[in-house]
Amino acid sequence: MSGKSGQVGLSGQKYKRKSVKKVRPFQRNEVDNRKPPQEVSFVSTDPLYEDDDDENDDDDGSRAASDVHITFKQLQAKAQELLKTRKSLPVYQNRDEIMQCIAQNQVTVLIGETGSGKSTQIPQFLLADVAKRSQKNTNARTKGVAITQPRRVAAINLATRVAQEHGCMVGGEVGYSVRFDNCTSKKTKLKYLTDGMLLRELMMHKTLKDYSTIIIDEAHERTILTDLILGFLKSLLKGARPDLRIIIMSATLQAEKFSSFFHDAPILFVEGRKFPVAQYYLPAPCDDVVDSIIRCCVQINLGEQLGDILCFLPGQEEIDKAVTILNKISKYISDQCKVPLMVGLPLYAALPPAQQAKVFSKLKGFKRKVVFSTNVAETSVTISGVKFVIDSGLRKVKVWRHQLGLATLLTVPISRASAMQRTGRAGRESEGKSYRLYCEKDFSQLPMQTEPEIARSDITSPLLMLKRYDVDDVVNWTWFEHPGKDAMILGLQELYQLGALNDYGKITKRGEQMALLPLAPQLSSVLIHASEAGCLSTVIDIASCLSVENLLLNPPPEQRDEVNEKRVSLCNEGNRYGDLIMLKELYDIFTGELQSAAEKQEWCRELCISYRGFKNVLKIRGQLMTYCERLFSGEARTTAQDQPEADHSSTVLRCFLTGFARNCAIGMPDRSYRTVVTGEPISVHPSSMLFLNKQCPAIMYTEYVFTTKGYARNVSRIQLDWLQAGKAVAKERAHND
Repeated sequence: MSGKSGQVGLSGQKYKRKSVKKVRPFQRNEVDNRKPPQEVSFVSTDPLYEDDDDENDDDDGSRAASDVHITFKQLQAKAQELLKTRKSLPVYQNRDEIMQCIAQNQVTVLIGETGSGKSTQIPQFLLADVAKRSQKNTNARTKGVAITQPRRVAAINLATRVAQEHGCMVGGEVGYSVRFDNCTSKKTKLKYLTDGMLLRELMMHKTLKDYSTIIIDEAHERTILTDLILGFLKSLLKGARPDLRIIIMSATLQAEKFSSFFHDAPILFVEGRKFPVAQYYLPAPCDDVVDSIIRCCVQINLGEQLGDILCFLPGQEEIDKAVTILNKISKYISDQCKVPLMVGLPLYAALPPAQQAKVFSKLKGFKRKVVFSTNVAETSVTISGVKFVIDSGLRKVKVWRHQLGLATLLTVPISRASAMQRTGRAGRESEGKSYRLYCEKDFSQLPMQTEPEIARSDITSPLLMLKRYDVDDVVNWTWFEHPGKDAMILGLQELYQLGALNDYGKITKRGEQMALLPLAPQLSSVLIHASEAGCLSTVIDIASCLSVENLLLNPPPEQRDEVNEKRVSLCNEGNRYGDLIMLKELYDIFTGELQSAAEKQEWCRELCISYRGFKNVLKIRGQLMTYCERLFSGEARTTAQDQPEADHSSTVLRCFLTGFARNCAIGMPDRSYRTVVTGEPISVHPSSMLFLNKQCPAIMYTEYVFTTKGYARNVSRIQLDWLQAGKAVAKERAHND
């Protein structure tokens, strides 16, 4: 199959599968069945490991718009140059039919396959429509268009691309809004934003009065925030905003549910531009996914034509390890074998925008770009030049265990739909190859679709949003997918215990404050209590550290004892009170004692700490301080006066206990621990400062990990009488509210 533009089809009310078969590319067997599956064995290389490869840079996560000195004439010239590419896209070629359908219907469901141009072109069509209406009625207030994305990486890069195509700077008519970065202005009429940012706008302005159209992109990913937005939008259409237009866009064929939820909304199907992709499987399962992915990269580099490689790994830790290994061996391989120099680059949500932008830049010289990414690159984000995809077949998900009341981070197999999306990344610009690091028989055993996030998540935070939105009957609310009775009961109980709800199920003043903070309700409760106890600044420092994944990295086995000794020697209070106080001590050293960036990077390397992670901590802290200043109107005491350090640490931990009272375990005579809620046995994780401390009367933890057994992470030492005092305070607070 060539890369010719596709077709567009419209079904009147229901999605008729028979009428779509002619244009469904997966029915044409152009990926998995084009060639017989081949088994491939990989070249062997010795696995090398280095703890962290933080680059020697001082970027502040600035916006992706790189050159602020570009003239208007240059912007227009670039837009004209990109217009040729735009006109080749299937969505652009079927513009009239698509826009006619959108104009005639309040809700439109659009299935646009990878490469169709849906995420970049349809927003621009609507922007042009907004401009026409504003010219006709100059006195009327012009409303804009919002496009949601599940991930901040996609939101930033789509806004950057669309701004180029439109002929403006990012932050002009086209902008974006993501956590820690708002690149919009009064001129902005087309805004890309994450699901969470749109929900925050809904909390502040319940009718979304600034928008005429809302586009929900990548709806097939079914994040819990996407499901919530769909419910809110349906309520708005029936109530305060019958004039609002909704467009649901997805890259996979699961439109029936979206259509039926919005009363049989019409469904458009646009075929994407795809080139054939040869598929390869492993003859036997691999033991080390990072090692196998590096071997595969080396084999491609030795035997294949030029073209970049996109590798899918489950998480940040595996990605950082793979980048370090590849960059360490690539120069040796290039010099010895006279092949392109492989340049490993990471891509995951926690990276600052300036680091993410490197993935999309072309390399000069005889080089091959190798991008190691989470599933953030599955959809929306297009990396030009990719001809080869290596798929580990894994992803990381948080699974909420209702019985234990704890979230567990698991590495699990992807769905078949995700596997197809990943494979399709190799066929965007030319013929490609896809290497799946699992057996062919394993593919047929994968689930068809990724399960919706709401089915495996704690819904405490969504329930608080609904209460903040004045929804009393949360059980019968317009859920896109009902989370289930057990999940709702536990979520409401948790909010009541946190003081967010009163005896009648109404939101309290404390609950209103918790809903406005960009944190989980448990951490929001901790911050509010800290503002009353006089230790807000310290608690914000710790909460910021907890908000960054993989801040403390796992040392290599041969360095583990040495790194742990260094951490213990630096953190006297942490050695006594545990991991939360340790985070505060590490934060103080990073921000106070270390001056230059080089000094900080060396210190992070010695202690196996993520330098990038600490830079993100500083951004989060700045945001939390701003929220708290507005929320508490200067009434809160940020620091306790004349309080001894030990008493201050105790005060801080008591504040955390108000949010994590359920995450506690009592010490047993045999020096084991059992949880206070279920009596389940739990062990302190080996990475904790308290791992070897067997004298704690009780412990509190913020994270639960299950591998061979249950482990508590981010562990702190607490006293038994604190638990009783905490229950009394919670009861009194609920009564007063």
